[in-house]
Amino acid sequence: MAKSAPVYILGGAQTDFARNWSKEGKHFVAMMREAVLGALEAQKIEPKEIQTAHVGNFAAELYAKQGHVGAFFVEIDPAFSGLPTSRHEAACASGSIAILAASAEIEAGRYDLACVTGVEQMKTVDSTTGGDYLGTAAWYEREAKGIEFPFPKLFGRLGDEYDKRFGLKDEHLAHISAVNYSNAKRNPNAQTRNWFMSESHAQQQSKFNTVIGGRIKVSDCSQVTDGGVALFLASEKFASQWAERNNQSLDDIPRILGWGHHTAPLEFAAKVAESKDNPYVLPHTRQAILDAFRRAGVAGVEQLSGIETHDCFTTSEYMAIDHFGLTKPGESWKAVEGGVIELGGKCPINPSGGLIGAGHPVGATGVRQMLDCWRQITHQAGEYQVEDAKTFAMLNIGGSGTTSCAFVVGK
Repeated sequence: MAKSAPVYILGGAQTDFARNWSKEGKHFVAMMREAVLGALEAQKIEPKEIQTAHVGNFAAELYAKQGHVGAFFVEIDPAFSGLPTSRHEAACASGSIAILAASAEIEAGRYDLACVTGVEQMKTVDSTTGGDYLGTAAWYEREAKGIEFPFPKLFGRLGDEYDKRFGLKDEHLAHISAVNYSNAKRNPNAQTRNWFMSESHAQQQSKFNTVIGGRIKVSDCSQVTDGGVALFLASEKFASQWAERNNQSLDDIPRILGWGHHTAPLEFAAKVAESKDNPYVLPHTRQAILDAFRRAGVAGVEQLSGIETHDCFTTSEYMAIDHFGLTKPGESWKAVEGGVIELGGKCPINPSGGLIGAGHPVGATGVRQMLDCWRQITHQAGEYQVEDAKTFAMLNIGGSGTTSCAFVVGK
């Protein structure tokens, strides 16, 4: 297969994930508008230069009673009227699917500059109703209908499967939670930056840290979040022009070096049955990562400066540690105990705070992860900067490990 045309990342912007836009009386288009206009200003790009727009969103039909979300992009600026736009949905991986669609258009030579936006307004309903809506990311009739908070229970079963195959101590999950909360305190846009959470608190089951489902406590969960993110992807032609007018070298602009995209059976039980003889619990997630490494020319995880991974629950980060290859399958606890995943460790995971600390506005998460990879590579991550970061990877998952999207970002 011929080598693809390069796709450059020109940066972007995000909203403060601690905000509640319903309390502010604002529609989700206001969230999109703030992210996109913020990105245009920060990266010195004119609205008229955008040639196509892709919006990642999971469930605006449920949370906001609104479909046709891609069309809202043209409400942001008069220059966008007539622009080709589209909306992409793959549950929590919606943002990554939007990135894949935009990058494919640039690789094909259709457009030179795309704006990728991720948006989700989730604080429009109570937690029970919101939990039911999130159940539509599973096979709703079989796995979620009539079940309170189905997704913590599904990801609790992921921990149970690790326990069954390899053994799993909840103290390691508590440490993962504490690291993400600690990192989030360094991130000015993180939802939990001012929240209290310690490792000892995460280990306790109490009225302040109740069990949500199975082995999953509140401290193991990402939280309901409102958020919007915008990111620019460009062809070599546009990136060269943009670099020249901003007195930068094209060589200093990060690119999507590699990507992987796999879809597993929707039901969690079917995934586990399929992987019963495989060393990896979620082999399609593992393959998405390997595909991204191969396309990027990265031999393995040892060549990464860090990872932004999908820690919707602590069990999903525990899974990501061995699926990225930081340990042998089932030995993620070694990386947890050895400090490998901490800021300053051998391969920091989620210096941003991840989904648990930074927040998880479902349709925006993949775009936020890539924006944070860009921040790390351009050394613009502020207090959560990984020293001398050169190559970062991200993993974005939809459903209970159903849609897996992995990317490698670097120069």
